[in-house]
Amino acid sequence: MPKAEQYSDEALVEGCLKNSRYEQELLYRKYFTGMMRMCMRYTHDQSVAMEIVNLGFLRVFKKLHTFSFNGSLEGWIRRLVFHSLSDYFKKSSKPVHFLDLEDRDAPVRESALNQLYLEDIMKLVDMLPDATREVFYLYAIEGYTHIEIAEKINISVGTSKWHLSNARQRLKQLIRIHYNHAG
Repeated sequence: MPKAEQYSDEALVEGCLKNSRYEQELLYRKYFTGMMRMCMRYTHDQSVAMEIVNLGFLRVFKKLHTFSFNGSLEGWIRRLVFHSLSDYFKKSSKPVHFLDLEDRDAPVRESALNQLYLEDIMKLVDMLPDATREVFYLYAIEGYTHIEIAEKINISVGTSKWHLSNARQRLKQLIRIHYNHAG
């Protein structure tokens, strides 16, 4: 069986749109590991992560006809799986505690942090400066290490760490501003 990486995204999408189970499986195999890694950043339960990934891919196959190759297929798939992740936490009414935002000198009120859901946090992440947002996204969402981030976007490891620290500080400020009214 040829490896999924040997097929272009265009060929995989075309096959999937023709309802080819073979291309659907190849698309799934090609992007499964990255999506699973992303989901495991939020839940350390492999069966829950697998459920979320599978729901995400179901969403991908249902909406694949809307993909227009204006961006990367992987990014588009990641967004849909991320929406499934967000939906899972909303349905289970479990707030997401994936950020180490609390600090010794000025902790965020726990009641405000407990009421934040993934979607709320991602809206705040979108407010970060571009470079800081990119490093935060690669580290916290996609699970890259600082070494991998440095290589991927051509910065030093120290700069990657600075951007992550900066993102945490700014997110704490944004949480205080936008959610301090919470209980």
